[in-house]
Amino acid sequence: MTDYSRVERLALCDLFDQLGPDQPTLCEGWTTHDLAVHLYVRESDPMAGPGIVIPALSDTTEKRMARAKAQYSFAEIVDKVRNGPPKVSIYAVPKFGPQLNTTEYFVHHEDVRRAQPSYDIRTLPAGQQTGLWKAVRLAAKSMTRKAPSGLILRLPDGTTSVAKKPTELGSVTVTGEASELVLFCFGRQRVADVHLDGDAETVERLRSASFGV
Repeated sequence: MTDYSRVERLALCDLFDQLGPDQPTLCEGWTTHDLAVHLYVRESDPMAGPGIVIPALSDTTEKRMARAKAQYSFAEIVDKVRNGPPKVSIYAVPKFGPQLNTTEYFVHHEDVRRAQPSYDIRTLPAGQQTGLWKAVRLAAKSMTRKAPSGLILRLPDGTTSVAKKPTELGSVTVTGEASELVLFCFGRQRVADVHLDGDAETVERLRSASFGV
């Protein structure tokens, strides 16, 4: 079975090499250098990881990222990301690590691609789309908890999953490929290639809602 998280990892690192350290990303305030450092410390520094998801510990993560950025060049950081997590990392555990990285590397690859002046929307393999659909169904409830309305995810073939139950504003149905639904639910609503069905005002509020970790 293809490990698509590794496919995305390698493609992202190639793109890092092509663009260099100072290009924009969709991660607010982060250059390509910052994003590469984030990926490195997430997998390699157990002191930095918790602050990525726990706001109270974010200062520690920022300090560890700054230390790594000062210690290694951009090229060195990219090579470390390309080579994968150290053996002692939870991300190196067979099967489990790739599951943790299913969305991580896809989303951040697109964070770089779609921050560029022009980009195409990739046609991904069916197996990768299946894995992303499974991942977004599991993650969407927590990622979109701040949605102002209910939220229904819908694939082009009509398959649906309820990410959030209706509120007083009702529900909005978001239709697109699994990969685009991942981007939408992970806070990249403005660049996700999806169609939203619902009240016009609610749809616009949903596009600017704060999603993600």
